[in-house]
Amino acid sequence: MQDQLEVIKEKIKSYGLNRENMRDLKKWILNDLMNEEAEEQINASRYERNSNRKDYRNGYKQRSLLTTDGKIILDKPQFRETSFHTAVFDNYSRVERAVESIILESYLSGVSTRNVNKVVKSLDVQVSPSYVSSLYSRLDKTVNEFLERKIDGVYKFIYIDGTYLKIRNNGRYRNKAIYICVGINSDGYREILGARIYDSETEIQWELFFDDLKNRGLNSVEMVISDGNKGIREAVKQSFPGASWQYCHVHFMRNLRKLMGKQQWKDISLLVKRALDNPDILPVLQDKLVDKGLDKCSTMFDRYYDSLYNYRSFNTNIQGLRRLRVSNTIERLNAEIKRRTKKIGAFPSDDSAMRLAGSIMMDINEEYVTGRKYINMEEINRE
Repeated sequence: MQDQLEVIKEKIKSYGLNRENMRDLKKWILNDLMNEEAEEQINASRYERNSNRKDYRNGYKQRSLLTTDGKIILDKPQFRETSFHTAVFDNYSRVERAVESIILESYLSGVSTRNVNKVVKSLDVQVSPSYVSSLYSRLDKTVNEFLERKIDGVYKFIYIDGTYLKIRNNGRYRNKAIYICVGINSDGYREILGARIYDSETEIQWELFFDDLKNRGLNSVEMVISDGNKGIREAVKQSFPGASWQYCHVHFMRNLRKLMGKQQWKDISLLVKRALDNPDILPVLQDKLVDKGLDKCSTMFDRYYDSLYNYRSFNTNIQGLRRLRVSNTIERLNAEIKRRTKKIGAFPSDDSAMRLAGSIMMDINEEYVTGRKYINMEEINRE
């Protein structure tokens, strides 16, 4: 062993420390290691004659190996009757997975497919387009398994929204909607329950999305929280009989602001927030709106009254009530998807868009289920 260490030291001195020489050094060490493994496996050193040997040498076969210093070509020993096994190419799998990780992490970080190769080439490693394609196919399978998994347990509250990505369709690029559902499980943790791509946000398409969720096991929904999209509103009535729809207060106030001037909103905003906290204050607010000539705003409260205070029917703490009346959790999810897809700009297909968006959702879902409780469901269940 000491003699081998001395040889290695001499090799290092002769090779130097640049990258090309490091590849040569690794090649020498690994070839030498495989020859030792071969001797152990056949129980005989090269040209040795003994009655206990298990097989005979049969030349070498070249095999490439990806390393952190680039690709090297090794001489893998061959036997006449049996197969040669080496730890070197067990490590090959690990190196290959490291390269896979670099490719996938680059893609999931928002690096365009065109630039993924540049990242890999910086490591002095060449990969074929078919190799990258096979990685993406495996990623597709993982994402599909996540989005198609069976929904177990009870989810009283679900948050619904759609976010738009630019996707090529029939030779032209258009904005398509990714429908997303986030549920609160019986322990109070958030979970991303499903996502699908549709052409737009219509009642029929939302019903199809809800049907898919129900077919996978979603049941016992008591309240759906979303923005004021009409398609969602009508689909909830058809798909979840007995469940209530909660109009997100943030979105309601945004739409209310569009009906008045900036100064008018300053004068009335505090009272609007108080009225959304307590429906007893609503008559006072509506009188003030009419006095200011904001009849449309007053009518908007009448129109959505049955959807603004459903959150109050559940017994939970103040923080829980706040989280039940706004769709902030899914808005932040949408914002993260937008941020991480911004560099890509446009996707060549629905599959490529869902591959990346779904992978992002898987990461965020892991944070959801391992993070803090979102709502104290114990209080609600004691109601």
